[in-house]
Amino acid sequence: MGADAWIEVGRLDDIPRRGARRVRGHDPDTPIAVFRTADDRVFALVDRCPHKAGPLSEGIVQGCAVACPLHGWVIDLESGEAEAPDEGSVTKIAARLDGGRILLSLASERSAAEAPKAACA
Repeated sequence: MGADAWIEVGRLDDIPRRGARRVRGHDPDTPIAVFRTADDRVFALVDRCPHKAGPLSEGIVQGCAVACPLHGWVIDLESGEAEAPDEGSVTKIAARLDGGRILLSLASERSAAEAPKAACA
């Protein structure tokens, strides 16, 4: 499988609008949150808030951002960056739609596995 390989992780209809699902990618130690916006765009991030590693997949999606369910940090789905005044970022995973199928890039997932992981406190 090449570095530019994509894997199917579900269908768009599997995720409610303004919702998310946690999926397992190639690396079982790197949980991935796949988000669907109200206008049917998909984004994927490592499922750990940069603050206290909260599960972003359980957060509330508003526009192109998600609010962490633990402490309310707002993370931009396009960049992975926390909105000010908070600071930090979460690793993005390249995601795209092919028909109704959601595909994630294995190359970006491998990069995420190599990134430092936030520690729970």
